[in-house]
Amino acid sequence: MTMTEPEDPKGSGRADGARDAEDGGARSGRLAPPEWLTLTLRANPGPMPKAAAVRAAIGIAAPLAVGVAVGDSASGALVAIGALGAVFGDTADAYRLRVLNIAVPQIVGAIGLALGSWQFGHGWSAVAMLTAVALVAGMISTIGAVASASGLNLLLMAVIGAGLPMPSPWWRAPMLTLLGTGLVLVMALLAWPARSRIPERVAVADAYDATADMLAAAGTADWETARAEVTLTLNHAYDLLLGRRAVAPGRSRGMSRLVALLNSVGLLVEAATAVHAEDRTVGETEVATVREIAAGVRAGTVPAGVLPPAAVTDPADRAVAAAISHARETLAGAYRAADRVGRPGALPERVAAGARDLLVSAESWRYGLRLTLCIGVAQALVSTVDVPRSYWVPLTVTFVLKPDFGSVFSRALLRALGTAAGLVVAGVILEFVPRGGWEVPVVLVLAAALPILSRRGYGYQTAVITPLILILSDLLGHQGVGLLAPRLVDSLIGCAIVLVAGYVLWPESWHTRVGARLATAVEDTARYIECAFDEQSDQAARARTRRRIYRDLSDVRTEFQRALGEPPPAGARAAAWWPLIVAVERVIDTGTAAAVRTAHGAPPPSPEAAAHMAAELRALAASMRTGESAAGPARPAAAEDPHDALTDVRREVRSARTMLDGPAGPGEGQGSTGATDGARS
Repeated sequence: MTMTEPEDPKGSGRADGARDAEDGGARSGRLAPPEWLTLTLRANPGPMPKAAAVRAAIGIAAPLAVGVAVGDSASGALVAIGALGAVFGDTADAYRLRVLNIAVPQIVGAIGLALGSWQFGHGWSAVAMLTAVALVAGMISTIGAVASASGLNLLLMAVIGAGLPMPSPWWRAPMLTLLGTGLVLVMALLAWPARSRIPERVAVADAYDATADMLAAAGTADWETARAEVTLTLNHAYDLLLGRRAVAPGRSRGMSRLVALLNSVGLLVEAATAVHAEDRTVGETEVATVREIAAGVRAGTVPAGVLPPAAVTDPADRAVAAAISHARETLAGAYRAADRVGRPGALPERVAAGARDLLVSAESWRYGLRLTLCIGVAQALVSTVDVPRSYWVPLTVTFVLKPDFGSVFSRALLRALGTAAGLVVAGVILEFVPRGGWEVPVVLVLAAALPILSRRGYGYQTAVITPLILILSDLLGHQGVGLLAPRLVDSLIGCAIVLVAGYVLWPESWHTRVGARLATAVEDTARYIECAFDEQSDQAARARTRRRIYRDLSDVRTEFQRALGEPPPAGARAAAWWPLIVAVERVIDTGTAAAVRTAHGAPPPSPEAAAHMAAELRALAASMRTGESAAGPARPAAAEDPHDALTDVRREVRSARTMLDGPAGPGEGQGSTGATDGARS
């Protein structure tokens, strides 16, 4: 009910999905399901979150048990609802971020519950109120992860308050839900005094371990998989460290060292890329040393022994040795590097900037209007048609219409399938389990399964949360097994409203944004080339640009995987981009390798050659955005040397352009619809 549904884990199944896109047509058999459906139904792999399962079981079942024991099961259900929302919000590793992720959305949700309760039973007045709340919730959902969760909870709780009778006085229900939130929050923070900064340290260590795997994969067929894993771990570590600095921006020697260690990973990644570009491998000693550094970061110690400086002459090998030496020195505390990632501004400044961006952002208005239209249609429908407990229709709309949580079409399909499966479970429980104390152990089991299955996919999450919600709502509404069939109909109506009013009527839904995100990566590569070969440029700017490129690649693969789950023609168009994605990654790798070799002794290209290369990359990016063929800029005479440092980059850019402009290029027939919208996230 009041949960914040987690975004699908980034990167899960990406390499598999990419391979499926390449050879999906090779599958034989007329009865084989379509590829987009297979990808949609596939379970995401991942570890079992045992601690989260225990917190969910205790946080949701304990209040219900107390309510049953004191004869007030309705109040116990409201506390459990608040705990349920907190369980979904407990997605961060760093403890300071947990406070934000759990508390802020639930406080906003309590406000929504009060607004909804105020309009309970008021008919068209409730329709107007929920439509206005939908616009606000949709717009703030585009700001960031916490804002997205807050917007979702605001609308969800307003819908529930307007659809279910709440106990008097008006403040009692919101306070009971916040009590459940507080219970889960306290359990989540119990280990904070003993484990402060451990999640951040583990995240940085994981980045070093992934980089060691990347070094070991240089020159082999495992390179792409290893590079994608490095991207994920770097994104996670930077989000964790920068998120903590945004919450507590005061200077800390321990946090500064972790940031410096994370910056050092970038040097190792660049060096590994340079070695891979030469189709060579890295020595086992160097890989083992990086793993020792990872163990040292994780344990908070400095590894024994010192790697002797390698007597090498190749620039790429020198880059590897220098990056390892720098990382070891940083771990030992002998670092004086500048803060390359920058520090967050003051909180009032960030809030003011976010508010300005929100009001002028076309994306926020567009999503807000989509959500407003769908909620308005849903509420108008249930106000004119006799639908029992009609809150379930707008509730379904709110859950499904979350583009930042993945494909809207796929979520609608999974919502329908998951609800059907969940109703079967709920029917058995409501029919054969007596109401009251016997329901507590059932809720305990379902609550424990919730964090586990939520990470497997949205359909699995829906299948387990449906019976859980129905049990809690039955304690408030006392409908029993009679509510099962209406709930299925309501869910199907809600999914249909989203597919028509929130998907089909918006042409941007039919087009993939892979090309736009890929163009952003190419543009940032052009900036990287300019920084790398300009002696006057700030090296911190080069590091930030390189970090941005890796974030771009993550966005490209996320959008690609999301688009593969769309039905034809969107899914087929997305699959056509895969060869170009690989080509652009080769462009980025060769550009990085050229910069690394130049920094470690190789002759640099002329300024004219570097400027021309950056212009070529920008022309390529423009072609990706518009879908139109455009010739690159004419090469100046000073950039004619066929053996300069950028020769390999130039060859890969030509290959990518040929692929883009060819008769089977991904841009064929797509135009630029939706490209600009997805350029920056």
